[in-house]
Amino acid sequence: MEYVDYGIEQENIIIFLHGGGLAPWNFREEANRLKDDYHVIIPVIDGHSGSDRDFTTIGSNADEVINFIDEKCSGSVFMICGLSLGGQILVDILSKRKAICRFAIIESALVLPMRTTHALIKPTISLCYPLVKKRWFAKLQFQSLHVRKEYFDDYYRDSAAITKENMISFLRGNSDYQLKDGIEECQAKTLILIGSRESNIMKKSAEILYEKIPDASLEILSDYYHGDLSMNHAELYIGKIFSLIAL
Repeated sequence: MEYVDYGIEQENIIIFLHGGGLAPWNFREEANRLKDDYHVIIPVIDGHSGSDRDFTTIGSNADEVINFIDEKCSGSVFMICGLSLGGQILVDILSKRKAICRFAIIESALVLPMRTTHALIKPTISLCYPLVKKRWFAKLQFQSLHVRKEYFDDYYRDSAAITKENMISFLRGNSDYQLKDGIEECQAKTLILIGSRESNIMKKSAEILYEKIPDASLEILSDYYHGDLSMNHAELYIGKIFSLIAL
């Protein structure tokens, strides 16, 4: 597993898991703001720009992070945060290891399968993939994500580096993910975040997580899109972290 880290090595470790099609820059601002007080680690999800292996499953990525924490972090960390695909990986981690972190933030994680979407991903990406490397097409995709303009060069570079096979694999994994048994035993104090402008299935997923995780709180972010908080409002995201810790 490849990763980038910020700050000096210490006991208080925060792991950020970036969204699908993105890269560690997803949480770069948060990491820079936290690095004086925490050791921040941002793994590169398999199949993404800078990764060392192809994407297979969400579960295999969860296992990689668990193995990393066992080998490098003495089996547990202070906090794990994840957005979208990274949020699904975090949910899988929490389902498998109930005490792997003290705190967790799950932002916009889908836990209900989207069967029609899943079936259409392979033919759609196979048809459209040549456009991914076109700058004009990347700008259209970027605009649909509602991300701040200064991230475009990072987005274009890293999205263009993803192979067609990996893009199909992680999008299919994302659309087909189901919540695993074991999440009910999670011991982390957990904040679940969802934007009010997200789809109903995303909102329902957030509600399910809130119902299943024992020590969880749910916050609906008014007028926010998918991933809006972590990508565009780092200062507010940091505030959510400190509020969770203080509860």
